[in-house]
Amino acid sequence: MSFATRGFSGRRRERDDRLPPGQTLVQDWPVLSAGPTPQIDTGDWALTVRDETGTEHRWSWDELLALGVEDVTVDIHCVTHWSRLGMEWRGVSLDKVFEDVESEHEFVMAHSYGGYTTNVPLEDLLDGKAWVAVEADGAPLDPEHGGPARLLVPHLYFWKSAKWLRGFTMMPDNEPGFWEQYGYHIYGDPWKEERYW
Repeated sequence: MSFATRGFSGRRRERDDRLPPGQTLVQDWPVLSAGPTPQIDTGDWALTVRDETGTEHRWSWDELLALGVEDVTVDIHCVTHWSRLGMEWRGVSLDKVFEDVESEHEFVMAHSYGGYTTNVPLEDLLDGKAWVAVEADGAPLDPEHGGPARLLVPHLYFWKSAKWLRGFTMMPDNEPGFWEQYGYHIYGDPWKEERYW
């Protein structure tokens, strides 16, 4: 004899298999930032990659776009427990950016206008895994969402997709960036719930 009614125990909630553990599906795009929002004109924007010799590879806005912009549809997952599925982006694959960059180093520090940094293993930026995103949802990126360009690394928690991207520095070791120094996980795999150290 059961003492719990069906209404008390509830029905099993339908869950999308694309949602990592601990995540909640949203339809909007929450804005989370530490500090003021930089305002960067595309005429002043540039992307640099500094290798271990100190050599800087540099692209202006037009030079970056000339590498080839592609459409990509991906899921994004924020460490604050929200996920948005099937989000449409346009950007330049980091395979194209790093094509002529020779380095023995296996790690990268991403740098943003405004001073934000985040560390990423180089292998997580290559082989079609990451982009310099310039559009989202069919429109240029708003400054509040990281425009004019942000890093897009959708297989890691979204803090790794640095807003207001301005460059990368090659590193021999996996040194922590801004949030990683404050206790966020050094890697950030949402499927393993790598939120904090």
